[in-house]
Amino acid sequence: MTSATNRNTPNAQRILTPDEMRRMTRRQLLALAPALSLGLLAVPAIRERVLSSGLAVADRASAALYSAGRLTPTFEPSDVTPLAQFPLNSIGKHEPDIDLDAWELFVEGDVERPGKYPLSAIQALPKHSQNVRHICIEGWSVVGSFAGARFDDFLNLIGAKEGAKFVEVACYDDYYTSYDIASCRHPQSLLCYEMYGQSLARGHGAPLRVQMPTKLGYKSAKYLFSMRVSSELSKQRGFWEDQGYSWHGGI
Repeated sequence: MTSATNRNTPNAQRILTPDEMRRMTRRQLLALAPALSLGLLAVPAIRERVLSSGLAVADRASAALYSAGRLTPTFEPSDVTPLAQFPLNSIGKHEPDIDLDAWELFVEGDVERPGKYPLSAIQALPKHSQNVRHICIEGWSVVGSFAGARFDDFLNLIGAKEGAKFVEVACYDDYYTSYDIASCRHPQSLLCYEMYGQSLARGHGAPLRVQMPTKLGYKSAKYLFSMRVSSELSKQRGFWEDQGYSWHGGI
C-alpha cells in the first residue's frame, strides 16, 4: 500500500507537511484547492456535511424564488401526452390494496376540523382542471391532464390554523413527504382525483394524489392516506428527502 506521505506522489495526492504548507504561496494554494476539496469529499463524514450544506442552500434558494403569483405553463389539449405514454412510478412492486369505496383521508394537526374526509367531500369543492408538465427527477417529463380540488380550498375546508407552516402526507404504499404551506396554497397545487377526464387510475395514485407542477415529481405523492398540518416539521421529512433529495423540490 502506498503511504499518504510518499514524497514521490504528486502534491495533490498526498498530505503536505506543515513546513511545506508555510512555504507555499497563495497562488499555489489556490491552484491546489479543487484537488484538496475532492480529497476531503472522499472522507464520508466531511462529504455528508458538505452535501447536506449544499442541499440546504439549494432549498433556501428554491424557497426564496418561489412566488404564489408565478404559474407554470399550461398547454392546449393537443399538446397533452397520451395517457398510455405517461410513466407509472412506484416505490414498490405492487399497487396498495385500497378499498376505494370506503376510502377516507385522515386529517390531524393544527386544524379546526380534524377527522376523516371521504372523497365526496373533496369532490364537493370547486373543481379545477389543468394541462401542465410533470417533471421527474429521473430526467423525463410529460404534459398531463389533471383535475381535482385546489389544495388551498381543502386547507380552508379543514380550517388550517393561521400559524401553520407545513403539511405532511402519508400514503398507503408507505411513501411520505411534506411541504411548506405556501406551496400547498399555490393556485396550481391540486388534490387530484381525475386524469384525462377519468377517475384516477390505481397506477396513478387512486383515489387521491397530490399534483404540484411547481415541484419535481417526487413531491406529487400518490395513494394519500393521511394529512397533518403543523407549525413544526417532523424529523422524517420525506421518503426521498430523507435519503438526500431536496426538500423544497421546486422547479
